Amino acid sequence: MQIWPVQEAKARFSEFLNSCLNDGPQIVTKRGLQTAILIPISEWERLNQTAKPDLKTLLLMNLEVHDLDLPKREHLKLRKTISL
Repeated sequence: MQIWPVQEAKARFSEFLNSCLNDGPQIVTKRGLQTAILIPISEWERLNQTAKPDLKTLLLMNLEVHDLDLPKREHLKLRKTISL
């Protein structure tokens, strides 16, 4: 993985892109800080397929409870109640 300052990545974009396709992800820096990464589209698609939805997405999907894959809770431990 090579690190490219943003000015160099812009000036030599074809080489930057070819390095990504041939050597894998390439990091872009801006003012010395790592700010972005260029990855091949196949890697991007693989990452998107394996990503799990976040809570916001799940809530907005309007799924029924029976549609969710929830783990079974067999050994439920009940808390002891304290009588006052």
